[in-house]
Amino acid sequence: MNKKEFLFDLERQLRKLPKDEKEDILQDYEEYFLMGVEQGKTEGQIAESLGSPKQLSKELLANYHIEKMEVTSSTRHMFRAVWAVIGLGFVNLLLVLGPFLVILALLAAGWIAGIAGGISPLLVFANAIVYPEIFEWFDVFFSIGLCGLGLFISIGMYYATVGVKNGFLRYLKFNVSIVKGGKPV
Repeated sequence: MNKKEFLFDLERQLRKLPKDEKEDILQDYEEYFLMGVEQGKTEGQIAESLGSPKQLSKELLANYHIEKMEVTSSTRHMFRAVWAVIGLGFVNLLLVLGPFLVILALLAAGWIAGIAGGISPLLVFANAIVYPEIFEWFDVFFSIGLCGLGLFISIGMYYATVGVKNGFLRYLKFNVSIVKGGKPV
């Protein structure tokens, strides 16, 4: 495979990236080819040392989405980073998706518990309006206690969510570095 074929295939594989990001990457690899030719290597040797454009594009996409997740921590960027890392290989389906779904379920359960506790007084009053004959003051005081507990849980879940996001980001980076065959970051 020569430089032109390699860069064409890489560009095709990177179609999901923004145009400016894709152009920067292609320019970097074009410079890599130029430096290799100056060192006396053939374009075929350089392309072979870089590996498959398809695998290289998967690694580049994973790194891009992980960097986006670092800059803008949104759910959308997190899911894209997870899917990009899963795309690096079948084993990543088990190593990334499994823990991600478990952590996501635990976070969702915590948030639901916090919100439910927080709105429990409203539910008691709504129940008292619908069924006034079963109203008891104990329910009101108990729901106020649940409301306080729900607020504490919600505050804890906020910090847990931030911590999990940062930890999972490190885990994704670690996974990408292992797939690349390098040292763990």
